[in-house]
Amino acid sequence: MESLADKARACAYALIVHVLWVALFFGGLLWTQRTRPLSLAGPVIEAELVGLAAAPKPRPARPKPARPKPAAEEAPKPPPAPPPSEPQREDRVEREKVAELARAQAEAAERAQEERRRQEQALLEKEQRELKQLEEIRRQREAAERRLKLEKEKLAQLNDLKKAKPVTTPPQPVAEAETAVSGTNGREDSLQAQYFAAIQNAVTQNWLRPESTQPGLRCMLHIVQIPGGDVIGVQVGNPCNADPLTRNSIEQAVKRASPLPYKGYEKAFTRDLNFNFTYDG
Repeated sequence: MESLADKARACAYALIVHVLWVALFFGGLLWTQRTRPLSLAGPVIEAELVGLAAAPKPRPARPKPARPKPAAEEAPKPPPAPPPSEPQREDRVEREKVAELARAQAEAAERAQEERRRQEQALLEKEQRELKQLEEIRRQREAAERRLKLEKEKLAQLNDLKKAKPVTTPPQPVAEAETAVSGTNGREDSLQAQYFAAIQNAVTQNWLRPESTQPGLRCMLHIVQIPGGDVIGVQVGNPCNADPLTRNSIEQAVKRASPLPYKGYEKAFTRDLNFNFTYDG
């Protein structure tokens, strides 16, 4: 590939050649314009003109037309740019590769940043869900504490009532409770039978029945309640053909059903209630 120094050297040589050519041209022009004396071969002849016939006056010499000056030499045109050589093409290909690599790195950085934003958003959502769960647990705990406090207050109220006027109502026999629920001896339309049926329905709706529970279940429940139907105590007694898990689930069902039916059953209400809970599938 021709370098800049080579181009400068070629231009200097061309300028020197043109200067020499112009100098030779003007030197030759000056050489041809000089007058030379006329000399002939042989002896010199002297003559003298006499009379009127005198020699004519010499005519002035016609000025020779000035030769046209050579036109100013046109500046040399710069040589056409050479076609891109193989190293230039390699440089262009290399630049394209570098640009492509930079573009790929920028896209990878953008994807990584987007992934970080997505992970941060997922982490934030997880923390928010955990905070909601903790808040729900706190509310449930506070509600349980309020219920426990209310039950303690009710129990204290019941104790005060017992101290003021002892309750002498004996617990109902099992046979009576079973008769009221089953409707034998024509008592299914009595207020007490309706009361037992309402309690059975309320407890059944709040019962989370275990899978081990078998049809034909019969369990006597001893329930302690205060006016209004609020349950302050429940215990599964005998007879009961349920396993321990089912017994516990029935007790929890009675607590969840609190307050038990009361309005309309005031005359059938009993503080100490023996109730026969049944399940036939």
